[in-house]
Amino acid sequence: MQVVNHGIPESLMKAVIDGTCEFFNLPEEDKQEFAGKHVLDPIRCGTSFNTSKENAFFWRDYLKVLVHPRFHFPYKPQGYSDIVWEYCERSRQVARKLLGGISESLGLEESFLDKALDLELGLQTFVANYYPRCPQPQLAMGLPAHSDQGLLTILINNQVEGLQLQHIKANGFKSMPFNSLLVNTADLLESKLLKISNGKYKSNVHRAVVNNKMTRISIVTFHGPSLETIVSPASPLLDSDNSPAAYGPVKYRDYLEFHQSNQLDGKSCLERIKIRKN
Repeated sequence: MQVVNHGIPESLMKAVIDGTCEFFNLPEEDKQEFAGKHVLDPIRCGTSFNTSKENAFFWRDYLKVLVHPRFHFPYKPQGYSDIVWEYCERSRQVARKLLGGISESLGLEESFLDKALDLELGLQTFVANYYPRCPQPQLAMGLPAHSDQGLLTILINNQVEGLQLQHIKANGFKSMPFNSLLVNTADLLESKLLKISNGKYKSNVHRAVVNNKMTRISIVTFHGPSLETIVSPASPLLDSDNSPAAYGPVKYRDYLEFHQSNQLDGKSCLERIKIRKN
């Protein structure tokens, strides 16, 4: 869904995009300072998604940074971290407000998800994606079809198309141009609310394609619970006979590590915690 009245100035979003462009134009040796190795390293910079698991790499460079509850960030280029800090603070406010509205839409207290998932200490991750011009875009992919791992994902971009959402009725993917904030629902929101929302808040599957004309930059902030939170279906509206849990409980740290340590493949990670019926 697109969020138009979000309270984040356009000038701030443009500054984040411009700073991101500067970062990826740094000399390679400067960027290598922030390479990182583990999925929970505070700062990681690299190519593709998970080169240790993939047979073919994707046409994408990235910067991933853990920005809440503790803010980390590269010190280059100058001023970039200050701009991103303000943007992340504002996008976190948007995410919490949206989660409050989701709670209310299901007949729960506005603060239900906030309290149940300890969002005050919730993990927020900033990801900058850089998709250079590709000479043969028909032979490459920016990122394959996948769903996201947290609760909500907030996106902005440099107005270059490339995001595609899975469209069940069309039996394929459709481009999703957007000029404001775009919000995707993610895996843990589905596992928390599936049985009480009749599928209204399922995580969506999407992918990134590339082109041979312009570099595409997208900025993604992932909003999740605290790392130690055990995520399980919302208990106030579960009935063991008529509405049993669809997913088993999982610690967010474990789910995040599993998601980020494997290949992207639709909702394969979410399927791992689904409760199988006999």
